[in-house]
Amino acid sequence: MSAARLGAYVLLAVMGVLVGLAGALVQGAWFPGGLLLALLGVVALCYGGLKATATRMGGGVPAGAWTVTVLLLTSTRPEGDFLFGAGLGSYVFLLGGMFAGVICATLPLVPQPAARSARLDK
Repeated sequence: MSAARLGAYVLLAVMGVLVGLAGALVQGAWFPGGLLLALLGVVALCYGGLKATATRMGGGVPAGAWTVTVLLLTSTRPEGDFLFGAGLGSYVFLLGGMFAGVICATLPLVPQPAARSARLDK
């Protein structure tokens, strides 16, 4: 693994943490639109990582970082505070984001066919 690819994976992991934090705040603040925006952010990051690195790990690293971040945010604090409320939006965000991350991480990488000349069989 080259240093550039390792750096890309670290950057994708950091971006996964940031998208998880931002999505956790946005999905509850502006319910229908914020939930859609948060889920689109997860999908865009995972699919973008997949396409940028041309490896499945490029989609799996941000999905894993996002999942760990969001699951850590679901725990309560000693004061009794928590970030996610018990509602349909929170569950859709958690499960939908994990589902989207798994889909992006397991998409098949189909190589493009080689360029051919304009004249066929001549």
